[in-house]
Amino acid sequence: MVLPSRARKVVLTAHVSTAVGWLGAVAAYIALDITATVSEDVQTVRAAYLAMEISAFYAIVPLAVASVLIGIVNALGTSWGLFQHYWVLVKLLLTLLATTILLVETQTISVLAEAAAGGVDPRELPGSLVHSVGGLVVLLVITAMSVYKPRGMTRYGWRKQQQSRPARREQHTAPVP
Repeated sequence: MVLPSRARKVVLTAHVSTAVGWLGAVAAYIALDITATVSEDVQTVRAAYLAMEISAFYAIVPLAVASVLIGIVNALGTSWGLFQHYWVLVKLLLTLLATTILLVETQTISVLAEAAAGGVDPRELPGSLVHSVGGLVVLLVITAMSVYKPRGMTRYGWRKQQQSRPARREQHTAPVP
């Protein structure tokens, strides 16, 4: 099922917007995470942990989920398909993995924010920089795959392409009435 041109452009715009938004929100989160990890000012560190929780729950998670869902619609609505090309399939799997890890990591983010808001010295909290940077790297790999589109079709894609070729040949060789 290929979407009409206008609908395909709307879906693609929404997908690019949510994916780029997710990337930008993660970059902002990393800035907060670095601040929480290296700052010596108690109030700054406390504020950074609280802002990390807000950005994770109200920006990063919604953008990640939207990017996954809209990306699936985008793939299904174009000739690329969802399971026909390795780069689309790898992008999907990496995005699902990143989103799953993000959803698990939100529990840690909440614990850190609660501890920072409580009586604990927030400067002693561990931060989540490893996960943040790892997430950013995965998102950059996904972005690069979208730009470069490495060649290679899955077995399903190859079979589907072979099945559609005879139909195309018949259309081109059909006698004119």
